[in-house]
This record gives sequence, C-alpha cells and structure tokens, in this order.
Amino acid sequence: MKVLISDKVDTGCVGILQQGGLEVDVNTGLSVEELLDIIGGYAGLIVRSATKVTEAVIERAEALRAVGRAGAGVDNIDINAATRRGIVVMNTPGGNSVSTAEHSVAMMMALARNVPRATASMKAGIWEKSPFTGIELAGKTVAVLGMGRVGREVAARANGLGMRVLGYDPFMTDETIQSYGTQPAGLEQIWAEADVLTFHLPLTPQTKHYLSTEQLAQCKNGVRVINCARGGIVDEVALLAGLESGKVAGAALDVYEEEPPAPDSKLITHDNVICTPHLAASTQEAQSNVALQVAQQVRDVLVEGVIRNAVNVPSIEPEAYEKLRPYLDLGERMGRIQGQLVEGSLERITIEYRGEVTAHAMSPLTSAVLKGVMETFAEEGSVNLVNAPVVAQERGIRVDEVKSSDPEDYASLLTVILQAGGQRRVLSGTLFGRSDPRIVRFDQYDLDAVPDGHMLFYINDDIPGIIGRVGSTMGSHKVNIARMSCGRHQVGGKALTVLNVDSHMSPAVLDEILQDPNISWARQVAL
Repeated sequence: MKVLISDKVDTGCVGILQQGGLEVDVNTGLSVEELLDIIGGYAGLIVRSATKVTEAVIERAEALRAVGRAGAGVDNIDINAATRRGIVVMNTPGGNSVSTAEHSVAMMMALARNVPRATASMKAGIWEKSPFTGIELAGKTVAVLGMGRVGREVAARANGLGMRVLGYDPFMTDETIQSYGTQPAGLEQIWAEADVLTFHLPLTPQTKHYLSTEQLAQCKNGVRVINCARGGIVDEVALLAGLESGKVAGAALDVYEEEPPAPDSKLITHDNVICTPHLAASTQEAQSNVALQVAQQVRDVLVEGVIRNAVNVPSIEPEAYEKLRPYLDLGERMGRIQGQLVEGSLERITIEYRGEVTAHAMSPLTSAVLKGVMETFAEEGSVNLVNAPVVAQERGIRVDEVKSSDPEDYASLLTVILQAGGQRRVLSGTLFGRSDPRIVRFDQYDLDAVPDGHMLFYINDDIPGIIGRVGSTMGSHKVNIARMSCGRHQVGGKALTVLNVDSHMSPAVLDEILQDPNISWARQVAL
C-alpha cells in the first residue's frame, strides 16, 4: 500500500510509515489538478493545512482508506464526504497542545502589558511609558471556553499566574471541569465576570460567532479577547466595533475568518490588536510531535486496523483494541448473520450489551454490528466501520443501543434485534473464554452454535427423524456437516437446528430440504 505526504512534515514521518511496510511518496506543493491526477493510487494521505481534501479529491481517491492531519484542525478536509466513502479521518489533538496553550498565555501576557506597542515605539526611537501602562493578571478572572487538551493546559498556566479561572465546555460535566482545578461556569456568568476571554473550541455551526455583538454587550467594559483556536469563533465585525467603542480593551488573534486577512484590515491594523499568522502550534517540538503521531496513526489503520484520534469514527487505543477485538469480531459476525436472515424492509436495529462487555466503549461495537448488517445490502467493499452508521441512516433505519450491567446467564451478552416487515428477529451471542464466539439464542431458542463459515438455520416440528432426513439430503449432495446445535422452546412444539457445513449449498439443496412437510423455514448464511 502507498501513502502520500502532500504537505511539509517532519522527516521522521517517512521512517515510521516504512517500518510498517508501506510505500511512501513525499510530494508537496501539488496543485488541485495534480492532486486529483495522482490520488487514486494511494491508500493513505497525510496533510497539514495547505492541502485541501475536498469532495472532488475524495471521489477520485478510489483506494483511499485513511487521511491523517498533522495538527488538530480538520476544516481543510471534507469530513462528510470521507465518511460516506468509508475513509477514516484522523487528527493529532494532543501533539501541539502545549505549544498552543503557551502561545495563548504569551498572547494574554503581551496584551496585558502592551508589549508589541511598546516594542514598536522603542524601535522607532521613542522613549515613553504612560501610553503603555498595563494591568496585572494576578487576581483577574480568565474564562477558558473549551476545556479540551489546550484549554486545560491554559487553565493550569493561568492558575499558576494567580488568576481566577472559570471553565466552560458544553460537553463536559462540572465535576470533570473541577477536577482540572477550574471553576465551572455558565455563559451568563462568564460574560458578566471575565476580565479575559480565551477561546479553545472547535469551529462548528454551533460555535461560529460564539462571541458576537449580543455576547459582548453582556461583558465587562475593558474585557480582553484571545483567540488561538479557529477563525470564525469570534465575530470579527463585532470585535472591531467593541475595540472602537472601548468595550474591548484589546484582542490577541492567531486565527482569522479569512486567512490570510486583508493587509489593510481595520481589525488587524487596530492599535489594540496583537496578531500572529496562525503560529500557535508552530514550535519545533509540536511540529515533530504531530508528524510522528499522525504517521503512527495512519500506519496503525492501514496495517493493523487500529483507529486512534479519528474525527468520524469511534477511536480505540491499542491496548483497549486488543481487549475489544474479540467482541468486534463477534458483533460483526452476528450482524452479518442477521443481515442474511432478515426478511422484508429493515426498519430498526437494536443492539443490547450486557455484563462485562459494557466496560468497553460501545460505539465501536455498534459500528461493527452495523457493518455486518449493512454489508449484506450493499455493494461488496462499500461498507466499513467508518461509514456503516451513515449507510444505516441514509436507508432510514433507526439504530438503538441498550446497556445493562445484568449479564443474565453469561459474563457478557451481545444481542442484535432486527425489525423488518412487521417481524422481530433476535440473535444473542457471547464469548467462551477470551475469544471463542458463540451464538446462544435465536428468537426463543437457546443454542450453542459457532458463527463461522457456511451455516444452515432451519425450524422444524419437534418430532423424531427430522435431523436424519436433513442429514441424508445433504449427504446425497456431498455436503459435509461439521457442527450441529439444536434448541427447542417446548417438547413437541417447534425446534431450531443450526448446522455448520464445509461448503456452500446450492439453491437446489435448500429447496429439497424445504420440501419436507415438517420443516417450515430454512436459510443459508455465509460468514
């Protein structure tokens, strides 16, 4: 497999990929047309911010399985298009956390003490002090909006400066924010009390213009604003108006709604604005860290199937993956069985997790089950762990997860329930030991079946001789039975038999079995 590195990254990136047996091409500065011409031959792509991985690029990338962004921001990658194609998109959110946090704090301190303006004055040959009188940060209130890796690092450093630190994150509990030595606060409190606002949120439709005219009106007079996260989080028109009115005492910006900004921008040229050209992550240490990290992640996906720091699929760390791998295999096999047994239009998939398996992340397991189900309805190779939930959603299939610590009769139990055409079909599975998969229930029938190879499921009247007749039929067609599991709900009622056979059966064999008046249903499954 081949990997393309299309932006400048640390040279150590190449060696890590090659150690995994991957062929690596470093080709930077490609035009859009040049990228479109060559991308079809690559299974992996590593970029920074310069390469734009658009929908057009993704459509041309027939072999592409993984895109790695050496850095945190992925706004140069069409995530939705990649997900639909089953391509893993990964970033390196931790590799530049310290660098970005340090830059944010440096901007805050420079803003507080007017360092850039005083420097420019000195370089112009002017010795003056009073215009550059600053403020002490000790005792001031700083609001950290976004308590991810960078936000937490900023909070730690602000605490060290003796500041009162308020923390806000819409996806984090108050208890978690407190555990980082930060006082949790709602937005109303933040706007009213913060002397400094520092933003560390991703840019999403929900966070665009998070700080705008309405929010600034609620802030203290003389508030200072820092944005080293993503351009667009701060409404630049509102910010400029605040600076001109004096509502905002100063702003420090590393990112902009348009990059690069216009040289004559009133915001950029404002005396009380400090600007840097998207430098927060630009340290030698950070650039090396993110390059080596993304190379390892791309290698892990392509060579071992381990996904870390993905933005469009549940990630699994290597240690967790080894523990989860048998369940992923079980879930995919069960999904594949159910997908082949379902009759009618599929409406709903319910996945129940019970017992010890609930200690693991559920999202990867759900993706594995959905992959197994959906690939039976899709073109071969078009469904994987990345896009399986999207494929289900596009088909209008409702997916539910149920989690319980009660294991019933097993240490762990995974149940996949399909509703289609007014019918409900239940399949339960577990692991014997650490990695031996078993099907233990089909609808109301208890079993001990191995989900492997070619399988025959059939329901019959619970009377003597049925198994023998089925065996004779299969024997006459030279189909060898490897394993058998039987279950019944009550004596003399209906019974279920599951056979593992050594080879695929022709439709003629199945038809002959169904000709038996005591067999009401039969289906063949291939795993």
